[in-house]
Amino acid sequence: MKNKLSILIISLFLLSACNDWLTVQPEASVSKEELFRTEEGFFEALNGVYMLCSENSFYGGLFTVEVQEAFAQNYSYRVQDYTNFLYTSLFDFTNQTVKGRNSTIWTNAYRAIVNINLILENIDNKKDIFHEGMYELVKGEALALRAFIHFDMLRFYANPYNQGSSEKTIPYVTTYSNMVTPLSTGKEITDFALEDLKTAKQLLSAVDPILDENYIVGYPTDARSLSNEQDATLFLQNRRHRINYYAVCGTLARVYLYVKDYNNALSNAREVIDAAKFPWVDPDIFLAEEISRDRLMYPELIFSWYIERLEVQMRNRYSNVTTGFFISNDHARIIYEVASVGAEDYRFKGWLLRASTETSFQIVKYLRNRREDGNRHYLVAPALRLSEMYYIAAESVYGTNPALAWQYLNEVRFHRGIDTPLDGSYNFTNELLKEYRKETYGEGQAFYAYKRLGQNIISETGMVFLPSDIAPIPLPEDEIEFGNR
Repeated sequence: MKNKLSILIISLFLLSACNDWLTVQPEASVSKEELFRTEEGFFEALNGVYMLCSENSFYGGLFTVEVQEAFAQNYSYRVQDYTNFLYTSLFDFTNQTVKGRNSTIWTNAYRAIVNINLILENIDNKKDIFHEGMYELVKGEALALRAFIHFDMLRFYANPYNQGSSEKTIPYVTTYSNMVTPLSTGKEITDFALEDLKTAKQLLSAVDPILDENYIVGYPTDARSLSNEQDATLFLQNRRHRINYYAVCGTLARVYLYVKDYNNALSNAREVIDAAKFPWVDPDIFLAEEISRDRLMYPELIFSWYIERLEVQMRNRYSNVTTGFFISNDHARIIYEVASVGAEDYRFKGWLLRASTETSFQIVKYLRNRREDGNRHYLVAPALRLSEMYYIAAESVYGTNPALAWQYLNEVRFHRGIDTPLDGSYNFTNELLKEYRKETYGEGQAFYAYKRLGQNIISETGMVFLPSDIAPIPLPEDEIEFGNR
């Protein structure tokens, strides 16, 4: 990529998920040789990638709770368009604000990828500086992150795979260089991603602490999970805030589903499900009083971006239904099917709070408790959920065993307070999309499901966006110009 993509040594005033990482020399005075002289330098570099990805202008906000949610028509808008996302929701890629966000997403993605490649370029020659298992952990995470980001860029920008597998889409960048990387086809991108992910899975399979039978997923205040929270090596703490072994399996399941390799999609989704590491949230906790509530269903998160420092930005997005993101009463009731099966849906009851106007709901999914005694868990932006593994499993088996597919969907619905089961009298694709939309509201995943399945997206006002309206998304103008695309 060109220098425009900020090919720099990572900024080294970094924090870990525990806000307690080393502070070292500033970027301008640290050479690559010095950075990668020690094991800690590699830890710093990889933590730097996580920090880049978790910024408000990338997965910590723009590329999770904003753009894709606007595309999915999950927010309501006022005439004044205070959030300035109406044109995004209209897929108006000629609008200057929409263009700017598009450029920001692209720049942040490849900025992170370039820094991943800097790590990978140096790590094999420094194997001898690592303690046992740490080389595999660092390299495995780096490869998995490279695949994860590239795959998100592919499914964001490209046509669905059945249309775009042979079309040139985005570059899959694997070197630390200022040279322009040629565009690859959709098939080439997914092949590269699968290669990185399979290597990552193999590397992590023997060393990831999350695989230990004593590793119990829970809340930071849960005594059973303190062994991980208090690990003497900071790099090993909070594995679900990193792309751990099961997150690699989940990402493999996503990519295999995307290319319609249903057997491998199912096997990787089942590996996560069968591990029984990620327990369904207790509804008494999900709907508990403020101090005890878990709105994000934290134990069910396989992988998430740590965004505790973005509490104010997240709160400001949703705190005012006049100037921030909100959803109208009617729109919310339609999404969650409140008039039929959804009146007791925990997601509807726990994520949406009736505003004083009585015509709107405030979105409280990311709201933090301000009391001095804190919150049940860290503030994170979900990246992979247990429930998505059930959706992938359902879609993977539907063609051969529809009864089992409905069983997978009903399992999630049951754990959300919906007792009415789905069966063959329903349209499977419609019901699957409804569940994606309910379950990943405010997380950006529903848009990808609509796009992958080639389905229309219908706005609150009844405007219909055809698959041809939403794909492909044009590459940023700067990338076209400077990359000679």
